[in-house]
Amino acid sequence: MIRVLIADDQPLVRRGLALILAPHPDVEVVGEAGDGAEAVELAGRLSPDVVVMDIRMPVLDGVRATGELARVRPESRVLALSTFDMDEYVVAALRAGAYGFLPKDVSPEELIAAVRTVHAGEAAVAPRLLTRLISTYVRASAREPRPAAPASPTGLTPRELEIWRLLAGGFDNAEIAAELDISVSTVKNHITGIFGKLGVRDRAQAVIAAYESGLVEAERKPA
Repeated sequence: MIRVLIADDQPLVRRGLALILAPHPDVEVVGEAGDGAEAVELAGRLSPDVVVMDIRMPVLDGVRATGELARVRPESRVLALSTFDMDEYVVAALRAGAYGFLPKDVSPEELIAAVRTVHAGEAAVAPRLLTRLISTYVRASAREPRPAAPASPTGLTPRELEIWRLLAGGFDNAEIAAELDISVSTVKNHITGIFGKLGVRDRAQAVIAAYESGLVEAERKPA
């Protein structure tokens, strides 16, 4: 049973999300919160497995609430929601510790699939959407020189560096395997090693690290 807490400042949205999740026998909605502070407090009392968290809320916004949950209750995994699929707050939430992101106009099937994915400890963000988000909103400081092919201070091997670059480019595991002519299981093993050396928890944080390190270049946000 996946215990879910819903956090959104709009009662109608909370009720709609609960109604979508309720029919599924492996999911139980254990509570609803109207702001980020209430979400953190309820998570401490109700022990949810997944917190479906709106990004923009009063009192304590979803980004700060996500960071607080990652600190005090990491076993409650956050699935962030936003009205817009291109939102700098989404990147902030992923950096703060969210396991996934969905725009609010997703289908019921996509919502329940994302809840199950996050519960399994995997990142629930489409690889190419993740790359587009981060390339739009992550900026390395213009005053800091960045080498074209940065040396890895984390001890990544040349193959790991190559896989990290492909991962940051939006390739999924099967596409990376095809590109490098290796097995998917080998890719997974390399990615596990990459995460450990980078000190990141999941794919989203690895992609953010790739842009921030200068491994890949961020696009300029249109004026």
